[in-house]
Amino acid sequence: MTSKLNPLPPITNADNWQPRFFSIFVGQSFSLIGSALTQFVLLWWITDVTGSPTALALAGIAGLLPQALFSPLGGALADRWSRRAILILADTITAACMVVLILLFAANTIELWHIYTLMFIRSSMQAFQQPAAAASTAMLVPEEWIPRVAGMNQTVFGIVTIAGAPLGALALAFLPFEGALAIDVATALLGLVPLFIFRIPQTLAQPSELTGILTELRDGVDYVTTRRGLLMLFAATGLVVLTIMPTFTLTPLLVKNDFNGGVNEVALMEGLSGIGIIIGGILIAIWPGFSRRVVTVLVFYALSCITVAITALMPADMILLAAFWWFVSGATFAMGNAPFTALLQLTVPNQMQGRVLSLLNTVVGFAGPVGLLLVAPLGEVVGVRGVFIIGGVLSTLVCVAALFSPSLLRVEEEPAYVN
Repeated sequence: MTSKLNPLPPITNADNWQPRFFSIFVGQSFSLIGSALTQFVLLWWITDVTGSPTALALAGIAGLLPQALFSPLGGALADRWSRRAILILADTITAACMVVLILLFAANTIELWHIYTLMFIRSSMQAFQQPAAAASTAMLVPEEWIPRVAGMNQTVFGIVTIAGAPLGALALAFLPFEGALAIDVATALLGLVPLFIFRIPQTLAQPSELTGILTELRDGVDYVTTRRGLLMLFAATGLVVLTIMPTFTLTPLLVKNDFNGGVNEVALMEGLSGIGIIIGGILIAIWPGFSRRVVTVLVFYALSCITVAITALMPADMILLAAFWWFVSGATFAMGNAPFTALLQLTVPNQMQGRVLSLLNTVVGFAGPVGLLLVAPLGEVVGVRGVFIIGGVLSTLVCVAALFSPSLLRVEEEPAYVN
């Protein structure tokens, strides 16, 4: 027999919740910006020192694979353990990794495997940090503020996407590598301090009241596999990620080798992509798209993928035109991704969404590293420009082929439950 939970009373406007929430929110936002800056600095160092697609591919795998492996566990532990403790531990370990990297750079003893290992650890911490942070929101603000916070988080994501690369380039212009990395330690401290000051309310679920993690994952798999349209959507998404994801990791190398650019040009490309993502999100919010969301998703994903290939087809002396197409790719990606999220939220029952989305994260999380493993030797043979063209064309063909799947086009008509 399970014990009964005693949920905490909801936050109200009379509770003076603002100092606690905004302190934690602002601190975590600065921490995210610092992490994005660091990611850019490390990828540029690998690009500049090695010039190797394989080296960048391994860095991408180190950054993606842990989240595929540990996200389901992170979500379960966010309900079982103190979310505040998880956030503190994850931020502390992340900052400690950066301190180790700074010392290695300062001593001039840095090796590639050092970076890969610490990137793997940092990514593992994100797999635990993200669900704990997301689950804490409802306990920090009144119910009517939850949609506003979602909008604020999306804005922060856009800012991080836009600012990470330019800030990284700016830091490298004035600081040595270890100095640029030290910025991440400072922003991590900004994220940690409010967590030591403020408590995060939480009703801890007892393990006896929760289905086992493996059973929860099996339920999610059963739900997806009994709906052919949803299964086809997951399969198409995995194939698109497998073929297009490597291009995002290899962007610095494309700019350096094929457009004769430097760190500022890479920052320009990444910054314009972030602006495109924000503009695309605004456009899809104003214009609802096709009558069937799945068509909107596939059409705009196809446009985003083909513009990746077009980017690489630009002449070497026309990097500004290449940056324009990279901006278009970011905008069209956002116009496909927003209805994709809405489609899942409207077709999957709320009580199943966590498991289904966790399964999707796992599919995407594994597809990315597999694509990087495949593209590493391919890049050495056909070059980075060839990887972009092949990846862009193949992912576009996947989206176009999916438009001819009757079961996928009827995914929004599938029953919420199957007897």
